[in-house]
Amino acid sequence: MSAVEERIAQVFRDAGADGYLFAREIGVDDGPVVDLGGDEPIVLASVFKIFVLTAFVRAVAAGEIDPRERAVVTARYRIGGVGFAGFADDVEASWRDIAQNMMTMSDNAATDVLFHRLGAARVDRVISDLALSGTALIGCCEDLFATVLADLGGGQDADLAELFTSTPAETLLTLRMVDPLRTSHSTPREVSTLLNALWTDAAAPPDASAQAREIMAQQIWPHRLSSGFPAGVAVAAKTGTVLTWRNEAGAVTYPDGRRYAVAVFTRAHSVADRQVAVDSSIGTAGRLAVEHLRSLTL
Repeated sequence: MSAVEERIAQVFRDAGADGYLFAREIGVDDGPVVDLGGDEPIVLASVFKIFVLTAFVRAVAAGEIDPRERAVVTARYRIGGVGFAGFADDVEASWRDIAQNMMTMSDNAATDVLFHRLGAARVDRVISDLALSGTALIGCCEDLFATVLADLGGGQDADLAELFTSTPAETLLTLRMVDPLRTSHSTPREVSTLLNALWTDAAAPPDASAQAREIMAQQIWPHRLSSGFPAGVAVAAKTGTVLTWRNEAGAVTYPDGRRYAVAVFTRAHSVADRQVAVDSSIGTAGRLAVEHLRSLTL
């Protein structure tokens, strides 16, 4: 382990978490990397939405989906949380606005209705086309929450929030949703490969890749990866959270135009809802990794 990787590992330890990170300069093949467990399987949580977004912009570019076509997000998807998922009534929106909600605020309802429109095969094709052999999805958010209900013995109408709060921590830690090998998973290296492909137009046609990048740049959450970087450094990323897992992966662009793919995944040692130190460690670790990469080539 290099000195910078040891320093990053200490950041995660101090925050009370295990951390996994892979960082590389975008568009530079065989360049230096920062690798802390980069090939370890990790729980994607909502980071999987980058794969859905990629499948969406590809389908639009291929003429398979009209982004202006309107869809109705019904009560089926109303599971609570931000965006359409927490609305009281059905919502009609265009597919491009649904994709926007999915990425900017991590709206689970928007994700699932879009996933169902695309079909799992289109999303899985993103994974196979990029030869991401360590990545697999079990479906969308609805499928993930179904595993929780099954694991905890809750009925279809059970309140997930109540189930989580009423279940002992030791039981929560046995759920499939927190086990990388039994839920949607990848590795930090493979997530960085997807990011590099999106930022070099290799994952989708140029206009489609640009659309994905523009949407990711509008994410509203500032408390993880972007918290580590100063003003003037642009971060386009996607968070992900399930129980002990707190993640963020994205592209970091400096004023000189150089760009870096950074994928950070953490597993907290506690099931507490608020993990400020862990959230902050993601930004700190990302900055340390990118600063090290820049120091090698400036």
